Amino acid sequence: MNSNDRSIVGLVMVAHGMVHTYELSIPILMTIWLDTFQVTPGRLGLIVSIGYALFGLGAIPGGILSDRFGSRRLIAMALFGMGLSFVLLGLAPSIPVIALALVLWGIAASTYHPSGLALISKGVHQRGDAFAYHGMAGNFGIAFGPLIATILLLFLGWNMVAMVLAVPALVAGLLATRVEFDEAAAVDGAVENSKADSVTSLDEFVTESKLLLLSPFIGVIIIMMLSGLYYRGFLTFLPELLSSFPMFEAIEFGGRTLEPSRYVYAALLMIGMGGQFLGGKLTDRMRMEKGLSIAFGVLAVLALLFLPAADRGLVPFLVVGAMLGFVLFVVQPLYQATVAEYTPAGTRGLSYGYTYMGVFGVGAAGAAIAGGVIQYFNASVLFGVLAGFAVVASSVAAYLTLRYDRD
Repeated sequence: MNSNDRSIVGLVMVAHGMVHTYELSIPILMTIWLDTFQVTPGRLGLIVSIGYALFGLGAIPGGILSDRFGSRRLIAMALFGMGLSFVLLGLAPSIPVIALALVLWGIAASTYHPSGLALISKGVHQRGDAFAYHGMAGNFGIAFGPLIATILLLFLGWNMVAMVLAVPALVAGLLATRVEFDEAAAVDGAVENSKADSVTSLDEFVTESKLLLLSPFIGVIIIMMLSGLYYRGFLTFLPELLSSFPMFEAIEFGGRTLEPSRYVYAALLMIGMGGQFLGGKLTDRMRMEKGLSIAFGVLAVLALLFLPAADRGLVPFLVVGAMLGFVLFVVQPLYQATVAEYTPAGTRGLSYGYTYMGVFGVGAAGAAIAGGVIQYFNASVLFGVLAGFAVVASSVAAYLTLRYDRD
């Protein structure tokens, strides 16, 4: 990578890690909110899903703003907004204020993915490696966010934990305002100046949206919606589910109560760093749609094996859980790179806006679905639903592979 590539990759790695640190520390805090505020899983899942939905729904305006004003500004705004929303969360005395803080976090975080991914796709020459490192940084936040929150909860109340977590994003926001690079260094000038220029009006938004949504790109959006439903449905209540397994019962140690389930949760997410790296490398070595079809097929099988493996003991569970944590994140660099193949450079931010509206907007319903299924049915039904999402995603990816030859 050249110096411009490294500057961009460094910024997006920090920002991506921050986004997911907050996103996946929320389920850890949920385990406390369930007891502290005596709220049902269904109601809390719905409340959290609103914030997560805005995380996705705000991606379209975020993408438009990124195309119009540049990615660096949007990334800095996302970091400042996330930090301040967690300050509010730390001050929250009740569920309604928690809901407000999560809404504000969702709005702020929503601008990151379309701006960050558009920046990689247009500014970095070694795109596959950049997506791999970007994904690994996200998984670092995904894994260490819950781990740090879990460790802090040994010494601090949940309100103070939220306040402490706010600090890194505010510092990163300041750093984002100072970094310099060429945002379009990897884009062919002829492509950049084509009809697919950045959206500057409502008419252009409608026109460009039609071009995107009436093309094979709609298949990519569907895959990402289903991926989001699987991702959110699996991860949101996973700490609570793990805590119900006898092998992960709470332990009294040194006068403190340790929750093994939280550490296992963080470990499963940490394994995803390897999945992100492999997924990024595969984007340069195979047809991405084919890779997605295979990976989602594996996720369907693993969803069906998850609870039976837990019934068979610690070792079978850790094997299946590790495989699921790994493959769950293999798909992310693959579909991120697929977007760049199906869309023009000038509306890349808008394109990622639509896809991340699917992943985190529509996908946010996975939290409400998971909470409702657990409350009214059981965990076995939930994992059957997750397997169904993966089967459909695999089928759509297979269709794109067979129907559209990009070679």
